[in-house]
Amino acid sequence: MSGTDERWASRIGLILAVAGNAVGLGNFLRFPAQAINNGGGAFIIPYLVSLVVMGIPLLWVEWSIGRHGGQYGYHSTPGLLQALGKAKILKYFGIFGIFTNLVVAAYYCYIESWTLAYTFFSLFDVFNGMPKEEVINYFKSYLGSGSGFFNISPMAIFFFLITLGLNLWVLSRGISAGIEKAGKILMPMLILFGIFLAIRTLTIDKGEDGAIENAIAGLNFLWTPQFDSLANPKVWLAAAGQVFFTLSVGMGSIHCYAAYLRKNDDIALNAVTAGFMNEFVEVVLGGSIVIPIAVAYLGLASLSAFSGFGMSFMTLPVLFEKWDPFLSALGGVTWFGLLFFAGITSSIAMGQPVMAFLQDSFKFTRKKSTIAFGVAVFLLALPTIILYDHGAFDEYDFWVGTFSLVVFALVESVIFLWIFGIDKAWIEINKGADIKIPIVFKYVLKYITPTFIIAVFVGSLIQPTGGEWSAAFSSLFSGGGWPLDPSSVLGSLLHLGETNPDKILVTDLTRLLLLSVFVVIGLFIRYAWKIKLNKEPKTEEA
Repeated sequence: MSGTDERWASRIGLILAVAGNAVGLGNFLRFPAQAINNGGGAFIIPYLVSLVVMGIPLLWVEWSIGRHGGQYGYHSTPGLLQALGKAKILKYFGIFGIFTNLVVAAYYCYIESWTLAYTFFSLFDVFNGMPKEEVINYFKSYLGSGSGFFNISPMAIFFFLITLGLNLWVLSRGISAGIEKAGKILMPMLILFGIFLAIRTLTIDKGEDGAIENAIAGLNFLWTPQFDSLANPKVWLAAAGQVFFTLSVGMGSIHCYAAYLRKNDDIALNAVTAGFMNEFVEVVLGGSIVIPIAVAYLGLASLSAFSGFGMSFMTLPVLFEKWDPFLSALGGVTWFGLLFFAGITSSIAMGQPVMAFLQDSFKFTRKKSTIAFGVAVFLLALPTIILYDHGAFDEYDFWVGTFSLVVFALVESVIFLWIFGIDKAWIEINKGADIKIPIVFKYVLKYITPTFIIAVFVGSLIQPTGGEWSAAFSSLFSGGGWPLDPSSVLGSLLHLGETNPDKILVTDLTRLLLLSVFVVIGLFIRYAWKIKLNKEPKTEEA
């Protein structure tokens, strides 16, 4: 089946698929962690402002680029960007849209497989009676941590292969019969699971099953605004970064989905609807589960250590066991099942742009492009699996799942809003629109949105130690230099704070691998356009 022959079967299917793309593990793991690390209510105002002036405008940009380029027969970012201007270099910026989806899918499917495994573990009550230390060791054993230089875990590899197979099966069925149908089934189930967990969590009272606080205190922590955060660059940077991740902008998957629209199909309302569905899942459901249950059983003082993967796989199983046997099993199944649904709706979205490029450029069949994507994902995932303890996984996540998103979002904004032109961009966004977008957003799009992205980009490059910007400027002006944080882009490049030679070696080799993949994709794009040139010598240039 050719990618150009496919269309979305229904509007609700499209919205659920795009929302499923955005709703991922970050909604339930990263959002609570960011909120905790940035003061709860202090985080919410910058987060909501970032959503309005950067997140929603970027959704309009990406939907517009996709629908516009789709009318020229393109369904992946090299062609979609090339359709915005005459400069031959535009298509090469589209490398990001293929590179990011391919590499993120590799390590994302691995995390996704953990959630599938833990759904089964919860179903069979594996954690019943386990003390916290045993639950922690069980997770480490599952990953193969501590088994030598290489992490070898047959169980982790088994669940990874099952997860990858499920992704490929959905993708092989096409846009309407595969991706759209999966969204229609999995997104409602995800929301139902989330509602159950939110209700159960928020009804925990102090003293119930060992609770030391009312769970509602967790909501107070998250929703009590602190206006002094408006002057804190650290919180703004974290909030803007979270908006990037939660909406899946800067990846290329939204472009691809929108490319299967007809030229007058609405994108203005569709983009907002999908965006706000994601926000409902993240802020309302995600914010009503993790933080309240942590506060209820561990107290407010413990929140600083209650974040990330450890929270989900090493702490929550212990907290669910405080409920009666039936509810504890049900809590584990719904929590990890919810995470799995969130993960797979995102990972299948990552496969479509890569497959669309192969279908459009090299005339691959749906089956052949699915196999090619699956083989590439498996090979790229291996370093993150067997070298997990030495930082390969973290390198993938930082450079591809974080840094590349910001770079590509900035590039596509400049191309669409400045090279293609704000006037034509505004017409494209509003073409066939079912809502009237306030004219003020035309200026937000042209000036504020790119400025926001630049601020995020620069901030990630030179983030100071601990995110203390005022102290960093004081140090700089007093001659003490700029205190780079090891987690900043430059700090990471320079291996600041890292003394383990094995980890430094793996880190450098991983970066070389990622750079090689990026270059190879660029060569594929060049070759694809040469093929096109030979077929259409009078209308297309390489």
